[in-house]
Amino acid sequence: MSELNRRSKNITEGVARAPNRSMYYGMGYQETDFGKPMVGVANGHSTITPCNSGLQKLADAAVQGLKEAGANPQIFGTPTISDGMAMGTEGMKYSLVSREVIADCVETCVGGQWMDGVIVIGGCDKNMPGGMMGMLRANVPSIYVYGGTILPGRYKGQDLNIVSVFEAVGQFSAGKMNEEDFCEIERRAIPGSGSCGGMYTANTMSSAFEALGMSLPYSSTMANVEDEIVASVKGCAAVLVEAIRRDLKPRDIVTKKSIENAVAVIMATGGSTNAVLHFLAIAHAAQVDWTIDDFERVRRRVPVLCDLKPSGKYLAIDLHRAGGIPQVMKTLLSAGLIHGDCMTITGKTVAENLAGLPDAPSTNQDVIRPLGQPMYAEGHLAILKGNLSPEGCVAKITGLKNPVITGPARVFDDEQSALAAIMANKIVAGDVMVLRYLGPKGGPGMPEMLAPTGALIGQGLGESVGLITDGRFSGGTWGMVVGHVAPEAYEGGTIALVQEGDSITIDAHTLKLELNVPADELARRRAAWVKPAPRYTRGVLAKFAKNACSASGGAVLDKFE
Repeated sequence: MSELNRRSKNITEGVARAPNRSMYYGMGYQETDFGKPMVGVANGHSTITPCNSGLQKLADAAVQGLKEAGANPQIFGTPTISDGMAMGTEGMKYSLVSREVIADCVETCVGGQWMDGVIVIGGCDKNMPGGMMGMLRANVPSIYVYGGTILPGRYKGQDLNIVSVFEAVGQFSAGKMNEEDFCEIERRAIPGSGSCGGMYTANTMSSAFEALGMSLPYSSTMANVEDEIVASVKGCAAVLVEAIRRDLKPRDIVTKKSIENAVAVIMATGGSTNAVLHFLAIAHAAQVDWTIDDFERVRRRVPVLCDLKPSGKYLAIDLHRAGGIPQVMKTLLSAGLIHGDCMTITGKTVAENLAGLPDAPSTNQDVIRPLGQPMYAEGHLAILKGNLSPEGCVAKITGLKNPVITGPARVFDDEQSALAAIMANKIVAGDVMVLRYLGPKGGPGMPEMLAPTGALIGQGLGESVGLITDGRFSGGTWGMVVGHVAPEAYEGGTIALVQEGDSITIDAHTLKLELNVPADELARRRAAWVKPAPRYTRGVLAKFAKNACSASGGAVLDKFE
């Protein structure tokens, strides 16, 4: 299409041309290669985590597919942090940071090498939003390839997944499980490669990307270890080369209407609270006007249709076998709940992609419910506001008989002391735990609270104890939990002023999060509050703490005033 590629022709003329071409000759290029599109393959393979340990075969398939479609693949790496392995440790602070690092890697390599397009391949939670943000910043034709979900483990006739282990900790500590069963669950929960199996953060984001139009239909719920995923990746390569020919770019696809489609699917599938934070960041990268209040607008009109873990019965692979995200989308489209005219990376609209599917899910399965028999009449990710979180926070209200509680505050300034209190049986029904100084700046990095919430559920306290935090929750979390409280404690938000025993109300019916303390008393406490010293003063955590915006803005690093 041009010398080296069409976008860099201006710098390959004259003196610059020979050195640039020589570098490519050194990698085995032939004269005919310089007329082909140069396509990046952002490979997230690593042996750090099962989520990413099966990605190399997909990168190899992408390379083969690109060559067969007449493109030159250029492979580069992106890092990953395993949330499941880092959970409950200092390493968890690096998880959200890695989203920004991955986005920077993709943008830097695509921009620095003037690539014509890019395939991003990822598995673990932050691979998805990080890759998408990088693709949107670079804005060359792009497609996202999800590494695939894991198959379930099995023990005593029950399916297992990563959350089974965290909940087993609580059961074992409460004397509700013997040591043999605990150890067997630990050994069997993760049977091979792939991302955590429920509608947790990785599968939530992959499903949303399919709904967004940036991944191929059906690709978001495939299992990493099954053969169909390799064929799908080769198909992605051919689709991307055609998108390059047509100059179909991410910001042509990711619009306000397509983000509404993605959020509708997140609600319909019972997805992770992290999707709120990540889609605020994705919208920012796409230069789309999207706020935390837009999630509530979509929630009120979209029912939860899928019976998926963590609050339901099934795993992502079960959803795939029941019709996958295309059947969920067609069910929503038939009711006018998503936009059928949005363009997708296939070159077809959403409606065109779904044209051959039935309007209602098959009656031979119960993973996807019909519209007339939803799991819940409205979406499950409620945006609460009040004096404890005037900028908004996120409550996940599926699986709860009554998402309302008023109780005494049990205050903790770190996750470890909160977990220790739970394990020592110092938290009782009716308490409202407050875990603070864990926000984007205060954590830093908004660590996830799966260990405390898993322990509460394991002890049978999931519905009777509230937990609020300016940190985040794992996609595997359910219960009376409220996260992303903003402003965060480190910035002087009201959550910093809560004292032991204060009355707190969580009310998902009225969308309120209130500290029941008189305004004059709060003013007195605010005047006495002293901002803590930063936990880190050098390195990547210090840079994140310095530059991250509020959770209500996606905790991105480039939202400059």
